Amino acid sequence: MLQLIGLRKPFLFYIMAVLLVLTACGNADENTSASEDAEPKEGGELVYGLATAPDSLDPHTSGMAVSTRVNNSIYEKLVYQTENNEIKPWLATSWEVSDDQKSFTFKLRDDVTFHDGSKFNAEVVKYNFDRIVNPETKAASAYALIENYESSEVIDEYTITIHFSEPAATFLSNLSQPKLAIVSKEAAEKYGLSLATNPVGSGPFKFVNLDENNEIVLERFDDYNRKAPYADHEGKAYLNKLTYKIIPEEATRIGSVQSNQLNAVETVPPQDLKSIKANGNLQIYETQTAGMPYGLFVNPENEPWNELEARLALKETIDVDNIVNTLYLGTYKRAWSVITPTILGYDKALENTAKIDIEKANKRLESLGWTKNSGGIREKNGNQLVLRLIDSNVNREKRHDIATIIQQQLKEIGVKLEFTTSADYYNITKNGKDYDVIGNSRVAGDPDVLRLFFHSDNLPENGGSSLARLHDSEIDQWLESGELETDAAKRVDLYKKVQQKLIGQGYFIPIYVFPYTVATSNEVKGLTFDSQGYPQFNDVFINK
Repeated sequence: MLQLIGLRKPFLFYIMAVLLVLTACGNADENTSASEDAEPKEGGELVYGLATAPDSLDPHTSGMAVSTRVNNSIYEKLVYQTENNEIKPWLATSWEVSDDQKSFTFKLRDDVTFHDGSKFNAEVVKYNFDRIVNPETKAASAYALIENYESSEVIDEYTITIHFSEPAATFLSNLSQPKLAIVSKEAAEKYGLSLATNPVGSGPFKFVNLDENNEIVLERFDDYNRKAPYADHEGKAYLNKLTYKIIPEEATRIGSVQSNQLNAVETVPPQDLKSIKANGNLQIYETQTAGMPYGLFVNPENEPWNELEARLALKETIDVDNIVNTLYLGTYKRAWSVITPTILGYDKALENTAKIDIEKANKRLESLGWTKNSGGIREKNGNQLVLRLIDSNVNREKRHDIATIIQQQLKEIGVKLEFTTSADYYNITKNGKDYDVIGNSRVAGDPDVLRLFFHSDNLPENGGSSLARLHDSEIDQWLESGELETDAAKRVDLYKKVQQKLIGQGYFIPIYVFPYTVATSNEVKGLTFDSQGYPQFNDVFINK
């Protein structure tokens, strides 16, 4: 057995290679905030404006980053990932990994109590993993992180061994992901799928109330007796209460913090960032997010987008530089790949390779038999050339505006863009015939996230999240090998191949890397972020 007692990831050689590749996410020179020189004070309420409503307060069934921004205050994980991409203990105190990397034995904390008074122990951990792989839980994203999970063996009250059917090279990294947070066994058995609206964890804040699409109220868990990861102080949070308000409309959200109705709001619009920084009435906190950038998944199941020439025509027409510069005013960085620059294996060689060529794009479509009619729209066999793009009903990060710009750009090659928004847009993806392009992004800490979105086994109608609806045996093989490979250099090579093909074949058109921004009143102190860019509230206090 390879043993690790303490603070390092079990695959030391892997981490050393990762550190050579990665830039720490959310490090000190990437974050900005006002001076934190005030003495911490206990009490008070922080009211925090969210741009969208969470889909679930059950970490196992949640599929949205905004849900994690709430859930991270309620739940805890066995391990966490630092900004230097080390894996450190949290609810687990140490671990051992078998030589074949199929079995992981964890020693657990013996002093943890859930918000409902139940105890944390090995039986609870076993229940959580069994719950995730139970089809009735519908935990698609969480299941994808442990899909080769075989069983959990309770050794004693605070020792557990987790077994996999294949070598699980990414398990410890995946274990630090929010979707594998530990829920109360008693609460999950009591509420079932309704845990999504009745969350019970062991974190520094406990759930009080949910008013759907309006607010979520948490209060301090006074029995919290340890130092939370990323926190500076030991023990319970300083705030008495943490309230999330759902405010999708940008102007209303920013106006609420400017008028002191809210203490803080997320996702500050680019046009407001510079003015807020200049006037000094509010503070701006900024951090990078890691994972997959926002981009367009092109559905290759539908004609003519099943043709390489048609996909390349889109790639040569959609002017991403124009989109990013027009909408984000220099506050967002253009994306070049299907993963962000902070992720292991990011292929820098893809940068500055996309070129706009309208003439070539037109010739590609003509070669496929699509000719322009008198109105400038291409037709073939009596059908117009239409590209159907879907997204959520909230204009989050100006994604609807992106569609509007693309609609104008595609007119140059005779393609008609039809843009549809829906609050339930994910369900549309369960029938690939209903859309041609979908926009999305994903927060993650490992390139294995690509398997969720591009492996042919993970189609939405099968409970997966493969928005790309891709059926490519070569990419499947690379993704499968990347999941199992323990040699970091070999993993990098595999994921570079995946990136090169996804971008080169026009299956994914990268748009922007999302910088998570928060505006707060000057009274708010102690806000920090974890390694993936999620806000942390245990150190936050109101300096009045």
